[in-house]
Amino acid sequence: MKRLAITATLLASSVLTAQTPSAVSSDPEPDAKHPARLVEIAVPSHGEQLLGALYLAAGVTPHPTVILNHGFPGFEQNLDLAQALRREGYNVLAVHYRGSWGVKGAFSYTHALEDADAEVAWITSPENATKYNVDSHRIVLIGHSLGGFIAASATAHNPGVAAAVLISSASIGHRFADAEPADREKAIASYVDKANPVEFLALAGTSPASLGEESFDHRRDWELYNFAPAIGKRPVLLITANDGTGPNSEALKQALQRKGNSQVQHVEIATDHSFSDHRIALEAAILSWLEKQAVLRASSLKDTSSIRIIDDPICESGSFHCAS
Repeated sequence: MKRLAITATLLASSVLTAQTPSAVSSDPEPDAKHPARLVEIAVPSHGEQLLGALYLAAGVTPHPTVILNHGFPGFEQNLDLAQALRREGYNVLAVHYRGSWGVKGAFSYTHALEDADAEVAWITSPENATKYNVDSHRIVLIGHSLGGFIAASATAHNPGVAAAVLISSASIGHRFADAEPADREKAIASYVDKANPVEFLALAGTSPASLGEESFDHRRDWELYNFAPAIGKRPVLLITANDGTGPNSEALKQALQRKGNSQVQHVEIATDHSFSDHRIALEAAILSWLEKQAVLRASSLKDTSSIRIIDDPICESGSFHCAS
């Protein structure tokens, strides 16, 4: 099987310098007239305000823009990735879902999925696109864990989204996919037993039981691969770790390929669910892949000639295993 190397091994500093996007490890030249900046943001969603930040890239021309969705409940927000993306010339919107981290309203999986659609609508509105130099034709959705499922959903719901990156994506309904209605009470009890009480300290208006009920009741339609028909042929990068998320991402990949998508790629990185000891590798993989997507290219992107994707057996022996 053909293997695609996103980057070579990151073990040697010389290789890191040669093949890692510069935005991962170094700051760009400052733009004195139009510097990069951070804007405190409140995005309206179903009567509440989603609090967060909009990382604005330097310059005045419209920028490709990423919506970055965190996982459950969001201890790891991947804001180092947001900074690297901004250095690469992307705006990045990162907010919290309703009922999480002090945002008013009740948290639920359904609300989080709705919030993601609200974020797309907000950032692509003519008023905000003009105000924040957003190129509404180059919107990328990136999500980690639950955020990966949310990003897939919003990509499926919004045809104007150009591409998606799913990092160790959850598949909310998968754990109950084979269960029958008679199994409901036992399945929800199992969900509650496995819940971490600490995670719910960041959430309001919810409980392990309510999320278990929601997961069970949507067990068939909330399989990750079900988004394939609506995502269609748009570019999708699937990144997984040694965390059990690989099979669900691979199922989505195969479903996309059956629909004629030749722009989906699955990259495996040998690390934990939070990519704790492979943050640079994660950023390099994403930025390298984004640079290769024709739909995202425009003159407003800075030079990224140092990024390359190569055919090389080192993909097997280094930090990445890249399945095509």
